[in-house]
Amino acid sequence: MEIPASEYAQRRQQLMAKIGNGTAIFPSAPTAVMHNDVEYNYRQDSDFFYLTGFNEAEAIAVLAPHHEEHQFILFVQPKDPDLEVWTGYRLGVEQAKEILGADMVYPISELAAQLPQYLEKAERIYYHLGRDRALNETIISLWQKLLATYSRRGTGPVALEDSHFILHPLRQIKSEAEIALMRQATAISALAHNRARELAQVGQYEYQIQAEIEQTFRSNGALGPAYPSIVASGANACILHYTENNRQIQAHELLLIDAGCCFGYYNGDITRTFPVEGEFTPEQQAIYDIVLEAQLQAIAQVQPGNPYNQYHDTAVSVIVDGLLDLGLLVGDKEVIIKEQQYKPFYMHRTGHWLGLDVHDAGLYKSGPENWQILQPGHILTVEPGIYIGPGIKPATDQPEIPEHWRGIGVRIEDDVLVTAKGNEVLTAQVPK
Repeated sequence: MEIPASEYAQRRQQLMAKIGNGTAIFPSAPTAVMHNDVEYNYRQDSDFFYLTGFNEAEAIAVLAPHHEEHQFILFVQPKDPDLEVWTGYRLGVEQAKEILGADMVYPISELAAQLPQYLEKAERIYYHLGRDRALNETIISLWQKLLATYSRRGTGPVALEDSHFILHPLRQIKSEAEIALMRQATAISALAHNRARELAQVGQYEYQIQAEIEQTFRSNGALGPAYPSIVASGANACILHYTENNRQIQAHELLLIDAGCCFGYYNGDITRTFPVEGEFTPEQQAIYDIVLEAQLQAIAQVQPGNPYNQYHDTAVSVIVDGLLDLGLLVGDKEVIIKEQQYKPFYMHRTGHWLGLDVHDAGLYKSGPENWQILQPGHILTVEPGIYIGPGIKPATDQPEIPEHWRGIGVRIEDDVLVTAKGNEVLTAQVPK
């Protein structure tokens, strides 16, 4: 199951139609060192992968629709049998042209010599100034040289523009092939959550549950976790990005699991919270019911034509009502929301875009008030929560939290596709 070559070509054509007489440059991701000379498993840059499907390091893609001969240009590592024995096979210059459909492919060592010909007649350069400082300096230096000779030549890039703002709107709307990969990523993630719920019991360590989750990912064809798995028992559930996963599960506790797999570079992201022994305490039940109602009402607002923030505002409204009913908040609801007095309990947004990145590309709003309008093909998470940490400090004018509420953390998260007629919960296989 993968994206066909024709779709990568279509993506490049869509982008080139946007940049017109510009030139866009997209580097591959750098390798990352785990310790000393041991590297992490390689993970390609998502923008680069979206346009090429190519999974090797030390590569650069250039799109130059104005060039007379070459519109799609690649710079790649050449074949090197001696090095490939150690680090794996490379596609190489010749095969990259044939398999990836580039008009021209050069060895990466020729970047400085060959790139100028694709910039000198461009009206602007599209490039994201990322973490590769050496490449940033190369691009800026080339741009400055072309600017210095602009008055004599009468052509050349007069501006450097961030490529994110032209590419990421394309990435936000998922194609049928992408949705199929997302369905697989979420299905495997759901299998792992269901297995974890069946196996979890008092006396186990959080890392034992993590091991079962991640074994399920790999045994079903996923690349691995989409992000560090969170297996949080008891008060650990009140730490949003808890990843130590080293505590022993105790009696009468909730277990919060936030885990998803990466399949074909597309990601699932699911959270469930449940009582390990199968029965809530009254306080746990009360908090869980509020979060569940907030999530269900928020999902109902994930509709084409609705502004992005509407489902978050809905979740906040339900959570504030629930906390008022329990006496954990007091006062006027509108004032509480306006002054964000609920934030000691609920400090994050209700979701994010999901796709090639877990926190996927794309704007949430343009300007201070213009929220993105949901469209068919958007995929986002819906994940309200309430966290009453042991050291919680209420907002000004709010009551102290009684001890019997402290240590309860609940989050419920699903991945939701916006459809033409409403939405589809891709992760509905996991009970809540």
